[in-house]
Amino acid sequence: MSTSTVERVRKLFIDKLDINEETLTPSATLESLGLDSLDKIEFMFTLEDEFKIKIPDREVQINTIQDLIDTIDRLMTEQTNKAPG
Repeated sequence: MSTSTVERVRKLFIDKLDINEETLTPSATLESLGLDSLDKIEFMFTLEDEFKIKIPDREVQINTIQDLIDTIDRLMTEQTNKAPG
């Protein structure tokens, strides 16, 4: 799961934010990639649509790309298990 998450997140950074692929390292911070607070909010909505998850507004602390990937994987697992069936 994690590999496809990494690939999908990288593609979104490149396609939606025109971020240079070489700068997309796990330890890269969102600020170092040039995202301001509005960019971050818009990108979170993009991620929610892409991964069919809901990212909580306050509970999540995301600073680096690795934080983002770990959070997406965790939320996908949690929210898939909670889905009504």
